Amino acid sequence: MENSGEEMKIKIKVKPNSGKQEIVKDNNEYIAYLKSVPEKNKANAELVNLLGKHFNKQVKIKSGFTSKNKIVEISD
Repeated sequence: MENSGEEMKIKIKVKPNSGKQEIVKDNNEYIAYLKSVPEKNKANAELVNLLGKHFNKQVKIKSGFTSKNKIVEISD
């Protein structure tokens, strides 16, 4: 996890189409279980929404748009 000013970047592993929706922190890694399928940006949209609620902040995917391993930026 990287923290610079009011922005924070985290690595997150996404598990789409899992039947549940939750964020789990395992050691120093975040895992996002999503209900959406990884088609037409549905899983990415669900991830941004879920992380936004979890951290109560703005969330942007910085890299890994088509990968299960992503880097997201969390800011105020």
